Amino acid sequence: METLKNFFLLSLIFILLQISFAQSPDSVRSYNLSEVVVTATRTPNQSLELANSITVIDSKEIASKNSINLYDLLNNEYGLSLSSQGGAGTLTNVYMRGSNSNYILVLVDGIELNLNNDPTGVFDFSSFPIDNIERIEILRGPQSAIYGSDAMAGIINIITNKGDVNPGFSFSAMGGSYKTYRFNALSSGRIDKINYSVSLSRHGSDGFSAANKKYGNTENDGYLKDQFISNLGYQLSANISNNMFFRYIKSKSDLDQSGKFGDDPTFIYNLEEINLNNETRFKLFDDSWSQKVSVSFLRNVRKYKFDETPNNPASSRSLYDGRKYKIDWQNNIQISSSNQLSFGLDFQYDEAQSEYLYFSSFNYESIFPKMHSKIFGGYILDQMKFGESFFITTGIRTDKHDKFGTSTTYQIAPAMIFWESGTKVKLTIGTGFKSPSLFYLYDPAFGNKDLKPEKSLGIDFGFEQYFWNENFSFGTTFFVNYFKEMFGFDPNTFRTVNINKAQTNGIEFFAKCKLSDNLLLKSNYTFTKAFDKSEGITTEEENLLRRPEHKASVFVIYDLTEKINSSFEVIYVGNRYDKDFSSFPATRVTLDSYLLINFAASYKLTDYLEISGRAENILNSEYEEVFGYGTPGISFYAGITLKPF
Repeated sequence: METLKNFFLLSLIFILLQISFAQSPDSVRSYNLSEVVVTATRTPNQSLELANSITVIDSKEIASKNSINLYDLLNNEYGLSLSSQGGAGTLTNVYMRGSNSNYILVLVDGIELNLNNDPTGVFDFSSFPIDNIERIEILRGPQSAIYGSDAMAGIINIITNKGDVNPGFSFSAMGGSYKTYRFNALSSGRIDKINYSVSLSRHGSDGFSAANKKYGNTENDGYLKDQFISNLGYQLSANISNNMFFRYIKSKSDLDQSGKFGDDPTFIYNLEEINLNNETRFKLFDDSWSQKVSVSFLRNVRKYKFDETPNNPASSRSLYDGRKYKIDWQNNIQISSSNQLSFGLDFQYDEAQSEYLYFSSFNYESIFPKMHSKIFGGYILDQMKFGESFFITTGIRTDKHDKFGTSTTYQIAPAMIFWESGTKVKLTIGTGFKSPSLFYLYDPAFGNKDLKPEKSLGIDFGFEQYFWNENFSFGTTFFVNYFKEMFGFDPNTFRTVNINKAQTNGIEFFAKCKLSDNLLLKSNYTFTKAFDKSEGITTEEENLLRRPEHKASVFVIYDLTEKINSSFEVIYVGNRYDKDFSSFPATRVTLDSYLLINFAASYKLTDYLEISGRAENILNSEYEEVFGYGTPGISFYAGITLKPF
């Protein structure tokens, strides 16, 4: 099977190379290659010249939505499905191409945010505010060959404002349904050799019941979050620059217990997180060799508590404290106009500890002492261009973990452009891995020091078609992902072991049409099948939970005038499977499909003053993303932005 796969790949590359060289230079048409992405190769590239399946949510789209949170920005993107356990501040997961949510590596300006004080290493998308976001890049498929652990299914890279414009200041305020409010102050700009961006925000809401109100849960679950972000850059010389990034978040969320009868006014979740990063860039030999050295630190502290209630005669206190230190050295060498070689080394040190106390008729205590792990990685990535039409990226990486040993991953991604017809054909094959968390390795009750990393293989093949100088484009991608050595619970040893398997496959379709300078239409559809392939799984249990088979969306941006902007989106999510954990044993249930319609608009009254509004779930659809948990009904929000200079 492996030999056949390699033969197919080499044959395809050979055929595409022959076609590429056979094209006449006169057939190469001029396309607007304006969309530059950085996540796929760690270097700026025109997206048209990459085989990777990548989507960019740019600043115009972010501004047009008047979004309340990160969930709103991601929910209409293809290949992604989202689930939230209530309103603002409750756990929000993102599934990419049907994979587990902890298989997505989340970055902010290249800094890894996945938690190391959580057993699964998941990123909670409810915790990241959207203020000061410049763009978001969504990269699908395994990316461990470039980024190492956690990128088993893909990457979401959040890029913040760096202040590369004239100095300015803005203040915005928003309020609306569920007594929601948000304030944000932002100052950014460039002064001589210094560029800066500083923002301070507060977001609060009285919320609604996290446990679905249709089961009689009436207690609202509120939320409060403060955030400070700063970027400070300095051009030390023509060839040396430095940038310092700092982010601090502190939040408090009211939660409910799991299940339909989980109303709990005493359940509180507190989060405190700090990110630091210093990045220095060097240019050598007339820009033919560039280097980047970054040093980053992440600390995440989560605290949970609940007290006795008439429905729950128990109480609990828990603390999860994690730190991540990382050093990254990246090199990019322009060997020729058609070949760029990148290579680098990185070192990561993780540290975590926790304590869990449970008080009831029987007491339980779990103390996880401070433990650590180290992982050292090295990678090499080659981007080659043959003629004007064939592009290929190949990469390989090796990581050495101080506990499980060595893991090697690779990626190969050829793309062929037929300029006469405006058609791109693309193929990506890559592998991924995820290191076992400190809790899976050392937890006194369920840990296993002999764990190996989880592994994945992802293959996608598709085409993209461009017309009218890229003003109209559409494309289709077929994908399949294989996951093995997944972490699971062994009922015989009561330990975590490498036992589970899964497979996801499907089709993604997108279309984008710029009908005029003031009208943009985007639509997409995703078909996903996600199966648990572990031994002993019955046919009734094989579908993975909370992954819709069908998802589609339409998004329109329309500038009525130079001062009036509007956007409209429709999102359809099909049936999903879940489990009812209020019964024992938990029973499998089906979550109904639903349709969401959202509308947003803004009006620029003057050069200094803008008003905006957003309406969500206009149809007032009743639905669940997680069984037993509530979702917002029809909601309205209004805001104002002041830019005095």
